[in-house]
Amino acid sequence: MRCPFCGNIDTQVKDSRPAEDHVSIRRRRFCPACGGRFTTYERVQLRDLVVVKKSGRREAFDRDKLERSIRIAMQKRPIESERLDQMISGIVRRLESMGETDIPSDTIGAIVMEALARIDTVAYVRFASVYKNFQAADDFEDFVSELRPPAAVGREED
Repeated sequence: MRCPFCGNIDTQVKDSRPAEDHVSIRRRRFCPACGGRFTTYERVQLRDLVVVKKSGRREAFDRDKLERSIRIAMQKRPIESERLDQMISGIVRRLESMGETDIPSDTIGAIVMEALARIDTVAYVRFASVYKNFQAADDFEDFVSELRPPAAVGREED
């Protein structure tokens, strides 16, 4: 592992343990060249995924990009970081187990929205506003109205 401080490629692992999400290994490393210490995480990757954009452009799947977009949607929401990590790991496992290496961005967006809807409706709406490219307040109203249960029609109070 290359040292992020001096670029030395000969670093030493000082400590390894399971990370809090229990799907990765946390390693504390030391660089003998500069004395720097840093942490790395190691995860199992079942296959290399490729995201197929709506334009047809293809790019390598980036777990960090997925995590950033979800964390932006979850900003200032009362959800524990560990629960978010578990959700992200679950999404990645689901994508890897689909059996395909090429995954349309629409599929990824739908899976993320499904996961967010189960955890936090505000984050779900935030993510949807970017994913579905809302242009006006009416777009939000239409989307939120689909979330609300229909009002009881013809029901009278006693």
